[in-house]
Amino acid sequence: MAHIDYFFSTLSPYAYLAGIRMEEVAAKHRATITYKPLDVVTLFGRTGGTPPKDRHPSRQELRAQELTRQAKKLGMPLNLQPAFWPTNGAPSSYAIIAAQNAGGGDLGKLVHGFLSAVWAEEKDISQDDVVRAMLTDAGFDAALADSGLLTGAETYAANLEEAVSRGVFGAPFYITDSGQRFWGQDRIGDLDLHLSGDL
Repeated sequence: MAHIDYFFSTLSPYAYLAGIRMEEVAAKHRATITYKPLDVVTLFGRTGGTPPKDRHPSRQELRAQELTRQAKKLGMPLNLQPAFWPTNGAPSSYAIIAAQNAGGGDLGKLVHGFLSAVWAEEKDISQDDVVRAMLTDAGFDAALADSGLLTGAETYAANLEEAVSRGVFGAPFYITDSGQRFWGQDRIGDLDLHLSGDL
């Protein structure tokens, strides 16, 4: 059975634009997924990247144009200047880690719920009430927001180290069990072709 390690940030607009397409591809190929939320700004610093706010204006302008085009192409609402971005991505990431460990709900829905909250719904995903609501909506126990915080913090840090060691430098980033790497929501089609044996 194929497997996908999914490295992402709950603050990434491109992870938001991925929607649940990766989950659909995984289901099509009966592939398993391990969700690996991480601190993408620290990842940029470790791998030669630059946070969006520190990029040259020409890069910032193109990023804004590209995000707008991709959102329109995908039919997804997108606020280019969300009220709560950047914010602390750790609480939402810890909740995802706890939910993955606990099982019983829809992890894809949880991840996309946090991303939609930032980029389409003007919600602050660092707030406890938002985290609890997202957990409940995805079929998990809201109490997971309180449990496993130490494990969540340790795993969140470990995900960053693993990402650096495996050649991850942005989000979303997908790595198959065969070691093939795919960067960006616009490469989900290529991931699909690879899992089909066509690429």
